[in-house]
Amino acid sequence: MKQSILMVTLLTASFLLAPNAFAATSEVTWTDYKSYRDINEGNDGRKQFRERTFKDLEKHFAKLAATLPAGKILKIDVTDVDLAGDTHHGGINRTRIVKEVYSPRMNFSYQVLDADGAVVQSDDVVVKDMSFMSGSNLKYRNKSLGYEKKMLDDWFEKTFKEMIVSK
Repeated sequence: MKQSILMVTLLTASFLLAPNAFAATSEVTWTDYKSYRDINEGNDGRKQFRERTFKDLEKHFAKLAATLPAGKILKIDVTDVDLAGDTHHGGINRTRIVKEVYSPRMNFSYQVLDADGAVVQSDDVVVKDMSFMSGSNLKYRNKSLGYEKKMLDDWFEKTFKEMIVSK
């Protein structure tokens, strides 16, 4: 009796603690990243900045994909990135300056696959946010790549509004 109660408690806890274990997943490919429009680092080393930027955006795509139905896979193939702002030389330092004329932009293709690997939805996308500094509701205000994440959120919600199951 005690063993069965313990087993039920453990199973219930595992389901409550791992709600995203059954959520959709994402896979991101960075195609020909050396030709991207703007992935300049400012004062960081070029390789470290690129790796940190890609990792941060991959996590964000995974967060977005987790709102899709279980068993789905969101595959993203990024072909160009232009981060908000632009890097400028100031003596020996390179600094990223964010102004309205330097809007974020990303080109990619995506596929949503079902559990059997069949393509449910796909498209080639150019997503940009020309008014990225105009809104007062930037939920990523103090986060790295906040303008880019907000832009991707808007694209995702518009593109997959019929498919999103949780937030």
